[in-house]
Amino acid sequence: MATGHADPQRRERILAATLDHIADEGVAGVSHRRIAARAGVPLGSMTYHFSGIDELLRDAFTRFADHIVAVFEHHLGRAETPEQVREAVTDLVHALSEGPRRDLVLAHELYTLAARRPEYRELTQAWMRRSRVLLEQHFDPVTARQLDALIEGLALHRSLDGEPHSRELTRLAVTRLTAVPS
Repeated sequence: MATGHADPQRRERILAATLDHIADEGVAGVSHRRIAARAGVPLGSMTYHFSGIDELLRDAFTRFADHIVAVFEHHLGRAETPEQVREAVTDLVHALSEGPRRDLVLAHELYTLAARRPEYRELTQAWMRRSRVLLEQHFDPVTARQLDALIEGLALHRSLDGEPHSRELTRLAVTRLTAVPS
Protein backbone atom coordinates (compact mmCIF):
# COMPACT_ATOMS: atom_id res chain seq x y z
CA MET A 1 0.00 0.00 0.00
CA ALA A 2 1.14 3.52 -0.72
CA THR A 3 2.20 5.87 2.02
CA GLY A 4 0.19 9.00 2.74
CA HIS A 5 2.68 11.11 0.78
CA ALA A 6 2.32 8.93 -2.32
CA ASP A 7 -1.44 8.64 -1.86
CA PRO A 8 -2.89 12.17 -1.62
CA GLN A 9 -6.44 10.85 -2.23
CA ARG A 10 -6.39 8.50 0.77
CA ARG A 11 -8.62 10.70 2.96
CA GLU A 12 -11.16 11.01 0.14
CA ARG A 13 -11.13 7.23 -0.41
CA ILE A 14 -11.77 6.71 3.29
CA LEU A 15 -14.76 9.10 3.19
CA ALA A 16 -16.15 7.40 0.07
CA ALA A 17 -15.71 3.98 1.67
CA THR A 18 -17.47 5.23 4.81
CA LEU A 19 -20.50 6.38 2.82
CA ASP A 20 -20.55 3.12 0.84
CA HIS A 21 -20.38 1.14 4.08
CA ILE A 22 -23.18 3.17 5.68
CA ALA A 23 -25.34 2.71 2.59
CA ASP A 24 -24.77 -1.06 2.69
CA GLU A 25 -24.76 -1.77 6.42
CA GLY A 26 -25.81 1.32 8.34
CA VAL A 27 -24.02 3.63 10.73
CA ALA A 28 -24.00 1.01 13.46
CA GLY A 29 -21.56 -1.09 11.43
CA VAL A 30 -18.93 1.64 11.07
CA SER A 31 -15.56 0.88 12.64
CA HIS A 32 -12.02 1.96 11.82
CA ARG A 33 -11.11 -1.58 10.87
CA ARG A 34 -14.07 -2.10 8.53
CA ILE A 35 -13.65 1.26 6.79
CA ALA A 36 -9.88 0.81 6.39
CA ALA A 37 -10.44 -2.60 4.81
CA ARG A 38 -13.13 -1.25 2.51
CA ALA A 39 -10.97 1.72 1.48
CA GLY A 40 -7.90 -0.47 1.02
CA VAL A 41 -5.78 1.59 3.41
CA PRO A 42 -3.71 0.68 6.46
CA LEU A 43 -5.63 0.81 9.74
CA GLY A 44 -3.30 3.56 11.01
CA SER A 45 -4.57 5.85 8.25
CA MET A 46 -7.87 6.09 10.05
CA THR A 47 -6.44 7.76 13.14
CA TYR A 48 -4.01 9.80 11.05
CA HIS A 49 -6.85 11.42 9.10
CA PHE A 50 -9.66 11.37 11.70
CA SER A 51 -9.62 11.89 15.46
CA GLY A 52 -12.33 9.28 15.90
CA ILE A 53 -15.49 7.74 14.47
CA ASP A 54 -17.52 10.91 15.09
CA GLU A 55 -15.18 13.05 12.99
CA LEU A 56 -15.21 10.38 10.28
CA LEU A 57 -19.02 10.29 10.25
CA ARG A 58 -19.39 14.09 10.34
CA ASP A 59 -16.95 14.54 7.47
CA ALA A 60 -18.53 11.74 5.43
CA PHE A 61 -22.05 13.08 5.95
CA THR A 62 -20.86 16.61 5.16
CA ARG A 63 -19.55 15.25 1.87
CA PHE A 64 -22.92 13.61 1.24
CA ALA A 65 -24.81 16.84 2.03
CA ASP A 66 -22.52 18.69 -0.39
CA HIS A 67 -23.49 16.15 -3.06
CA ILE A 68 -27.23 16.68 -2.50
CA VAL A 69 -26.84 20.47 -2.51
CA ALA A 70 -25.01 20.12 -5.83
CA VAL A 71 -28.03 18.22 -7.18
CA PHE A 72 -30.25 21.12 -6.04
CA GLU A 73 -27.87 23.62 -7.69
CA HIS A 74 -27.85 21.63 -10.94
CA HIS A 75 -31.63 21.68 -11.20
CA LEU A 76 -32.40 25.14 -9.86
CA GLY A 77 -29.44 26.95 -11.40
CA ARG A 78 -30.79 26.75 -14.94
CA ALA A 79 -34.24 28.12 -14.14
CA GLU A 80 -35.14 31.76 -14.61
CA THR A 81 -38.89 32.19 -15.01
CA PRO A 82 -41.43 31.05 -12.38
CA GLU A 83 -42.61 28.27 -14.72
CA GLN A 84 -39.03 27.10 -15.32
CA VAL A 85 -38.42 27.05 -11.56
CA ARG A 86 -41.55 24.96 -10.96
CA GLU A 87 -40.42 22.55 -13.68
CA ALA A 88 -36.92 22.45 -12.16
CA VAL A 89 -38.37 21.60 -8.73
CA THR A 90 -40.50 18.88 -10.33
CA ASP A 91 -37.38 17.52 -12.04
CA LEU A 92 -35.51 17.67 -8.73
CA VAL A 93 -38.15 15.61 -6.90
CA HIS A 94 -38.02 12.96 -9.61
CA ALA A 95 -34.21 12.98 -9.79
CA LEU A 96 -33.98 12.45 -6.03
CA SER A 97 -36.65 9.75 -5.93
CA GLU A 98 -35.44 7.89 -9.01
CA GLY A 99 -31.74 8.38 -8.30
CA PRO A 100 -29.42 6.03 -6.49
CA ARG A 101 -31.09 4.15 -3.63
CA ARG A 102 -27.81 4.81 -1.83
CA ASP A 103 -28.67 8.52 -1.49
CA LEU A 104 -32.02 7.72 0.10
CA VAL A 105 -30.42 5.36 2.60
CA LEU A 106 -27.65 7.82 3.45
CA ALA A 107 -30.13 10.63 4.01
CA HIS A 108 -32.13 8.53 6.42
CA GLU A 109 -29.07 7.27 8.26
CA LEU A 110 -28.08 10.91 8.76
CA TYR A 111 -31.59 11.87 9.88
CA THR A 112 -31.57 9.03 12.40
CA LEU A 113 -28.28 10.27 13.84
CA ALA A 114 -29.61 13.84 13.87
CA ALA A 115 -32.71 12.74 15.76
CA ARG A 116 -30.49 11.30 18.48
CA ARG A 117 -27.44 13.55 18.56
CA PRO A 118 -27.27 17.37 18.43
CA GLU A 119 -23.98 17.56 16.53
CA TYR A 120 -25.58 15.76 13.61
CA ARG A 121 -28.69 17.90 13.91
CA GLU A 122 -26.41 20.91 13.32
CA LEU A 123 -25.15 19.23 10.15
CA THR A 124 -28.68 18.59 8.85
CA GLN A 125 -29.72 22.14 9.73
CA ALA A 126 -26.77 23.50 7.74
CA TRP A 127 -27.77 21.29 4.82
CA MET A 128 -31.39 22.53 4.97
CA ARG A 129 -30.21 26.15 5.13
CA ARG A 130 -28.13 25.65 1.99
CA SER A 131 -31.09 24.08 0.17
CA ARG A 132 -33.37 26.91 1.24
CA VAL A 133 -30.87 29.58 0.13
CA LEU A 134 -31.04 28.09 -3.36
CA LEU A 135 -34.83 28.06 -3.24
CA GLU A 136 -34.90 31.63 -1.89
CA GLN A 137 -33.33 32.80 -5.13
CA HIS A 138 -36.77 32.14 -6.60
CA PHE A 139 -39.23 32.24 -3.68
CA ASP A 140 -39.80 34.11 -0.44
CA PRO A 141 -38.27 32.47 2.69
CA VAL A 142 -41.55 30.97 3.95
CA THR A 143 -42.35 29.39 0.57
CA ALA A 144 -38.74 28.19 0.24
CA ARG A 145 -38.97 26.44 3.62
CA GLN A 146 -42.25 24.78 2.73
CA LEU A 147 -41.00 23.83 -0.71
CA ASP A 148 -37.85 22.27 0.77
CA ALA A 149 -40.02 20.06 2.95
CA LEU A 150 -42.29 19.23 0.02
CA ILE A 151 -39.32 18.21 -2.13
CA GLU A 152 -38.05 15.91 0.56
CA GLY A 153 -41.45 14.43 1.35
CA LEU A 154 -42.44 13.84 -2.26
CA ALA A 155 -39.03 12.33 -3.09
CA LEU A 156 -39.29 9.99 -0.11
CA HIS A 157 -42.84 8.93 -0.91
CA ARG A 158 -42.04 8.38 -4.59
CA SER A 159 -38.94 6.32 -3.80
CA LEU A 160 -40.69 4.03 -1.31
CA ASP A 161 -44.08 3.65 -2.96
CA GLY A 162 -44.75 0.49 -4.96
CA GLU A 163 -46.55 2.66 -7.49
CA PRO A 164 -44.89 6.09 -7.35
CA HIS A 165 -47.08 9.09 -8.10
CA SER A 166 -46.83 10.72 -11.51
CA ARG A 167 -44.82 13.68 -12.65
CA GLU A 168 -48.11 15.54 -13.15
CA LEU A 169 -49.01 15.08 -9.47
CA THR A 170 -45.58 16.42 -8.46
CA ARG A 171 -46.00 19.41 -10.77
CA LEU A 172 -49.48 20.08 -9.35
CA ALA A 173 -48.19 20.01 -5.75
CA VAL A 174 -45.31 22.36 -6.60
CA THR A 175 -47.64 24.71 -8.47
CA ARG A 176 -50.15 24.82 -5.60
CA LEU A 177 -47.45 25.63 -3.08
CA THR A 178 -45.75 28.27 -5.20
CA ALA A 179 -48.77 29.96 -6.78
CA VAL A 180 -49.02 33.64 -5.97
CA PRO A 181 -52.33 34.31 -4.18
CA SER A 182 -54.66 36.59 -6.09
